[in-house]
Amino acid sequence: MRRCGLVLMVVIGLCGGAVAQGAPKFRALAFYSEKVERDHVDFAHAALKFYADAAKRDGFELVTTMNWDDLNAENLKQYQLVVWLDDFPATQAQRTAFEQYMKGGGGWLGFHIAAYNDEGTKWPWFVSFLGGGVFEGNNWPPLPATLVVEARNHAVTKGLPESFVAPANEWYSWNPSPRANTEVKVLLSLAASNYPLGFKDTLTGGDVPVVWTNTRYRMLYLNMGHGDRIFTDAVQNKLLEQAMVWVGTKR
Repeated sequence: MRRCGLVLMVVIGLCGGAVAQGAPKFRALAFYSEKVERDHVDFAHAALKFYADAAKRDGFELVTTMNWDDLNAENLKQYQLVVWLDDFPATQAQRTAFEQYMKGGGGWLGFHIAAYNDEGTKWPWFVSFLGGGVFEGNNWPPLPATLVVEARNHAVTKGLPESFVAPANEWYSWNPSPRANTEVKVLLSLAASNYPLGFKDTLTGGDVPVVWTNTRYRMLYLNMGHGDRIFTDAVQNKLLEQAMVWVGTKR
């Protein structure tokens, strides 16, 4: 049993949190780590506050944990959505539980480093789950970028302009592009006007999706998640809040 104050918890109706009227729309379990890159920890802390406030507005329940062994079949039965903020499962047992959860209709919202994979990952199902893209490169340092909203009629992008400038982030590119997978729906991508993007490490061009869903699953990946500036833009905040609600309520 988790004890408030040892493992950070943000729960509507638990640990002294605000109580929503009626049953919550969905229950979400957000995983994060504090023994990872500092900029990723900063993002996770900002995300916990942002989504705690969103939970009160949107009527869902949010539980957070740093114990990745909570990624097990019995525990996951309680939740309609799993969120990875700044890390990913490291053990085979955790990975197997997550794979079974998603195949059984569970929901996933992943940010930035959550989708990182390379030749050392050795998790072919997860690469397929992401749409087949393997990490290829990134810009450095983190920089703002113009994003093109491709799917204007999607619930995640409702009310967003055709394009906007997102706060500074480390943007990942993938090979092949997830767009090459016919089961992937790209919602936002880097605008061509950004290139070249970066100084030490540079993205020079090509198709770089930043938000997408593999339509075989109830999932959404967002490349945002590096540093403490992610939640400083109202347009992007609208996207991030609608993303949580869409995955959590999608059946």
